[in-house]
Formats: sequence, C-alpha cells, structure tokens
Amino acid sequence: MKTVSLILICALGLTFHASAQKVIRAVPRYYPRTHVAVGVGLGYGGWGPYSPYYYNPWYAYPPGYYYGRPARPSKLDLEIQDIQTDYKDRIWAARHDESLSRKERRHAVHDLKIERDKAILQAKKDYYKKR
Repeated sequence: MKTVSLILICALGLTFHASAQKVIRAVPRYYPRTHVAVGVGLGYGGWGPYSPYYYNPWYAYPPGYYYGRPARPSKLDLEIQDIQTDYKDRIWAARHDESLSRKERRHAVHDLKIERDKAILQAKKDYYKKR
C-alpha cells in the first residue's frame, strides 16, 4: 500500500509541476490593428500647384530611373559584373574540387577572391584612365 501511495503522490506532483509551467507557443500570434490619422490642409505646401515637386520631372521615379525606364549600366558596371560572375564560377569550382584537401581548397578560394578584387580594381583604373 505504501508503494501505491508513493507512486500516486509522485504522479500528482509531476502533474501539478507540469501544469504550473509557462506555456510557450511555437507560432506567434499577430492581431492586426488599424491606425487612423487625421490631417487638415489648405492646399499649400507639399502637393499644391506651388509645390517644389510639381515641376520636377524626376520626382515620380526612384533613383536609377530615367523617365520611367531603368538607367543603362555603364561599361564599367557591365565589366565588373562579368568579372564577378566569372570569379563566382571559379570559386564554386574550387570549393567543390574533391581532389584537393580542405586546407588547399580554402587557400585556393582565398587566392581567387584576392584575384577577383585586384581584377575589379584594375578594371576601374583602366576605365577612369581612358576618360
């Protein structure tokens, strides 16, 4: 009888201990709330006919756009992009080369990154030297 009561007391103790724990939900709940803002204006300032933005033809377009079309990249941008994609492929091949040890692969990737940065710097120097 003593063992049954001891088991019963331990089971009740575990039950009460588990029920007293803080509940942590895996998915946070999100309750959207609307916000209302009220403003009063007389037509002057930001959007009226005397606005500084009224006559600005570039105001409606984000930076890098010209009359709604994306600005053309320069030859330097295209050359840098080519260098980066070329070295990205070379670095991927060096990382996945199983014939080299791990240390040699890391060293090869490090050397390729240095070469890439030097090639980009040289391309910039050549581009601005021509101008």
